[in-house]
Amino acid sequence: MIGPAEQFAATLAPPVPRAQAAVHCRGVTKFFGADETKVTALAGVDVDIPYGELALLVGPSGCGKTTLISIVAGLLDATAGEVEVLGANLDTLRGSKLVRFRSANIGFVFQQYNLLPALTAEENVAVPLLVRGEPRAQAVRKGAEMLAEVGLGDRRKSRPSHLSGGQQQRVAIARALVGEPRLLVCDEPTAALDARSGQNVMQLIKRIAVKSDRAVIVVTHDSRVYAYGDRVISMSDGKIERVEQPLAATA
Repeated sequence: MIGPAEQFAATLAPPVPRAQAAVHCRGVTKFFGADETKVTALAGVDVDIPYGELALLVGPSGCGKTTLISIVAGLLDATAGEVEVLGANLDTLRGSKLVRFRSANIGFVFQQYNLLPALTAEENVAVPLLVRGEPRAQAVRKGAEMLAEVGLGDRRKSRPSHLSGGQQQRVAIARALVGEPRLLVCDEPTAALDARSGQNVMQLIKRIAVKSDRAVIVVTHDSRVYAYGDRVISMSDGKIERVEQPLAATA
């Protein structure tokens, strides 16, 4: 029987000119440990992610997906190689410069939502703006506006314990987008959701986050969401195995 992955029709993605790449990686390597305990997480990754696209990063557990997005997002340093994000060479950004760059340009959506239980939905969404130093009233107002954008305007005063899993993930997406990041990184955003909620989340990300001057990376094991990707980047053993475009994206 042919499964969803086999039904996913694709063509080899064309090369991306460097000027049009939101993310540009060449020879990216990452080791953990040393000597006999050394583990190779990434083994010379070359990949480009264009502006205006949603890229799906797929592959078996342990293949290096989370390590790669952590390096792209500036949460980990590469052992070797070149990483450019939004035109900035991450090797030149250290300490507070890197923190400011992340805060201004990169949004994160995690599998487990990571909402603060004591805060309302609008307060949770406002957190990145408060970290930037925006006045509380202004940050919470923007949080409420972003919740309305993701269809949760009527739940802005609700705490996470009173929201469903799909609603909590939408709050997490609103939190990631409230600062208008140019790169959105999502780590398994549909893994804890049922099929319908997962589809709704991907539709939401596609509708709100994908713009001509922005890019989105979604790490996923869920083949049901492949059709939402403009390109699908398959990894294996710390390397890029292939880059493909679904017919839905090329039509």
